[in-house]
Amino acid sequence: MDAVEQILLAEREWLLAHLQLDVPALDRLMDSDYLQIDARGVAVSKEQVLASFRSGERHWTEAHSDEHHVRVYGNAAVVVGRWKARGMNAGRSFDYQARYVSMWVRRERGWRMVSDQSTPITWQAALESEESRKHRHSTTMD
Repeated sequence: MDAVEQILLAEREWLLAHLQLDVPALDRLMDSDYLQIDARGVAVSKEQVLASFRSGERHWTEAHSDEHHVRVYGNAAVVVGRWKARGMNAGRSFDYQARYVSMWVRRERGWRMVSDQSTPITWQAALESEESRKHRHSTTMD
C-alpha cells in the first residue's frame, strides 16, 4: 500500500472514530502535539478534543468525507477534503458541511494527524463552487 492509500485509510479511521465516538482510536490517530483550529479560529489541544468526546454530549448520526486531495512530502502529508456530519452536540442538533485541511506525519507506528482545520461551507459558497465547475467545464469543451 502506498503512502496516499495509507493516509486515506487513516482518514477513514478518523471519520469512523468520530461516528462511533471511539476515543481510544482518536487518541491513537492524533500525534502527541496535535492541535486543531476550529471553525471560529480557536486553537484546541489534543486533550481538549478528547475531553469533548469523553463528555458524552455528542451523538453522530452521519459522518463522511470526500473530494480528497492528498499531497505527500516525504514523512509529511496534507489532505484537503470535504467533511459532512449530522447529529447532536451539547443538546443541539447540527448538520455541518466543511472544507478541511489535515496534516499528517509518518511515525514508527504509522501516520498520525498533527493538525486539522475546517471552514464551514455556506450554501452560497457551494453554489458558487458549482457554477465555477460548470464554467470551467464549458470552457474546456470549446
